[in-house]
Amino acid sequence: MKLSFLFFFFVVTYKNFMYRYFIVFKIYGMISQFSREGEHKTLADLDFKFPSDVYPVGRLDTDSEGLLLLTNNKKLNHRLLNPAFQHKRVYLVQVEGLATEEACKKIAQGVVISVDGKKYTTEKCSARIADEPVGIPERVPSIRFRKTIPTSWIELTLTEGKNRQVRKMTAAAGFPTLRLIRTHIEEISLNDMLPGEAREMKESEVMQLLQLR
Repeated sequence: MKLSFLFFFFVVTYKNFMYRYFIVFKIYGMISQFSREGEHKTLADLDFKFPSDVYPVGRLDTDSEGLLLLTNNKKLNHRLLNPAFQHKRVYLVQVEGLATEEACKKIAQGVVISVDGKKYTTEKCSARIADEPVGIPERVPSIRFRKTIPTSWIELTLTEGKNRQVRKMTAAAGFPTLRLIRTHIEEISLNDMLPGEAREMKESEVMQLLQLR
């Protein structure tokens, strides 16, 4: 009887202290949190049951879409958000106008943006003209189209994350952002996920893809 109780206690305790990891394809108009704020949808509206101690690592703006990583591992939060560790994040950006190589080069070398009311020069990054993504549905609601102005896509790989940085960077190069999708955090990617989908990942897989082991 005592052994059975000890085994049960060990299992329950072990589960309570397990680190768990989830990825989400955040949709447009959803805020990157579980608590309600105004009329916006939240992560609590997803058709998925998360443990109560799990929270997003970083965030995406309400009007941005794509990959969110959630965990109860607070150390991972520090490792991914501290700019000293230089973790890569990849974004697909639909911009107004036909993006040029010159604009991508300008973005890659660093552009001056405003951060908290002060001028800030972005770190060097990777920027290239990209094909329209395959397998990612149209945004709901759809982006604003102007018949006389075409759109195009840029892929950006950053190792920093200032407030609305990607939008400010493309605007500084003359190409306002229309749609923004984060596709990767290091080697963790959306793959074939659909907007609003959530999945759990094994710790070993997460650490390998984040290149933390």
